[in-house]
Amino acid sequence: MFGLSSKHDRTILIVATLFMLLAPVIFNLFPENSALAFFNGGYPDLMQRFAIFAILATGFNILFGLTGYLSFGHAAFLGVGSYSAVWMFKLLGYNVLPAILLSIVVAGLFSVVIGYISLRRSGIYFSILTLAFAEMSYRLAYSVLTPLTNGETGLQVYNSDPQVLAGANSPTSPHLFGIEMSSAFDINLGPWQFTFPVGYYLCAILMLISFYIAIRIFRSPFGLMLRAIKSNQTRMTYTGLNPKPYTLAAFVISGMYAGLAGGLLASMDPLTGAERMQWTASGEVVIMTVLGGAGTLLGPILGAGVIKYLENVFSKMNETLLETWFAFLPDSLQHAVVWVLSKFTGEGWHLTLGLIFMVVIIFLPGGLVEGGQRIGKRFSRRKSSGNDDDNAAASEPAE
Repeated sequence: MFGLSSKHDRTILIVATLFMLLAPVIFNLFPENSALAFFNGGYPDLMQRFAIFAILATGFNILFGLTGYLSFGHAAFLGVGSYSAVWMFKLLGYNVLPAILLSIVVAGLFSVVIGYISLRRSGIYFSILTLAFAEMSYRLAYSVLTPLTNGETGLQVYNSDPQVLAGANSPTSPHLFGIEMSSAFDINLGPWQFTFPVGYYLCAILMLISFYIAIRIFRSPFGLMLRAIKSNQTRMTYTGLNPKPYTLAAFVISGMYAGLAGGLLASMDPLTGAERMQWTASGEVVIMTVLGGAGTLLGPILGAGVIKYLENVFSKMNETLLETWFAFLPDSLQHAVVWVLSKFTGEGWHLTLGLIFMVVIIFLPGGLVEGGQRIGKRFSRRKSSGNDDDNAAASEPAE
């Protein structure tokens, strides 16, 4: 399938494709009039961000998961991609295809410069260099390069912008050859109503293409060289191989993935600011990759989905909702439970994320993928032991 020789890789790609195509259904399993509808996550904005950050985490995993180089500066490429896309909207028009292509190219060129300098060091020194470059980029975008970035106000499209390729009847919002990204079509099935947003499916298709490319990189000789760098770079150097071209190539590819994610963010909302370059955005993609499972194929996608879903669910919880849920408790106990849980929801949902991250790191160092593998092995052992008992019973002579 598409040049994938391994049955395992084909299965992973098929599962990822089905999940992305059916995500509007999967995240809206509960009827709208039920109490569990609160846990639905099939909102177009949430699903788009899930697909976009899955692209970002997948690209980051090519660098960190394969080479072991931990970058804290990937937010710089995310921001550069967003700024490039908005400038394309301002100059040419709202068609997202040229904007996305420019985002990938500009982020790739920017990553060549940063990677060439940062990769002169390894380990923690490399991480600090990338963090320094990201913070410099953030400060430049925030205050120094205001003619290009519009500073703290953010870059956006105005009616006075040239938009030389936009006709009189062209859409006034991001579109793909006339199909607006904000449009959607609905399907009603009794108490269930499913929305299929156009913008999400564009992000989903690009995510699947990016995921397929990541699989090919993982299974290629180039990916094998990256694993050798992570395993023992010194020994690789002694064999006469220079690891720098390979690490730089991985860094640039990872930066282009981030640029694509930034371009898609701007395509969904044509307004971008310097906050996308902050170190917290770089830390978020690190958490996504580690939480899902660094060095695995599905790990970054799983981590991005879990974090974005939890952010959506826990951030919109408030004390009124919690009081409704725990109304069956005595008043004193209800107030105590609501007071405690309110610290981990709403604006404090990051505390919940921190606890989950700590539990995963302590008990599942390989991330959620390792947890799934452990569960699969346990079920397979039970199944095999059950088959052995059946075979032993069948082999016993009848009385």
